Amino acid sequence: MSGGLPKDRLIDVELDESIGRATPDIEHERAVAIFDLIEENSFRPVGHGEGGPYKLGLSLVDSKLVFAISRDDGAQVVTHILSLAPFRRIVKDYFLICESYYEAIRTATPSQIEAIDMGRRGLHNEGSQTLKERLAGKIEVDFDTARRLFTLVCVLHWRG
Repeated sequence: MSGGLPKDRLIDVELDESIGRATPDIEHERAVAIFDLIEENSFRPVGHGEGGPYKLGLSLVDSKLVFAISRDDGAQVVTHILSLAPFRRIVKDYFLICESYYEAIRTATPSQIEAIDMGRRGLHNEGSQTLKERLAGKIEVDFDTARRLFTLVCVLHWRG
């Protein structure tokens, strides 16, 4: 492809909106994560020879994470369903540290904020790696894409 964008990428992400709105902090996280994900990602359903670009619908159904993937023209590619069990502890811990982080931003010293943020990033990396491993053999993503997707998984939880 000469000078164009790579085909193995997401061009749109939609979150299941049936679970309602969240706090302004969480809505901001969601918007930033979707923007960052669309801006830069590597995303390829395994075995889909035609290539993308792709659209992703993310939702929670019966305590499972649903990845509904279609092409840019709307043609359905594949749907993958992942158990949330491997993420429960990480997401729970991530929520707790995010609450501390948002509180710290308002009241704490820069060094306290930095310490909490380091813990937050560590948990985020752990969740991202778990997601990347769970998607192996289904969807190929790089680590940065897994990080942004993990943020969206957390946003779905925050609302659900």
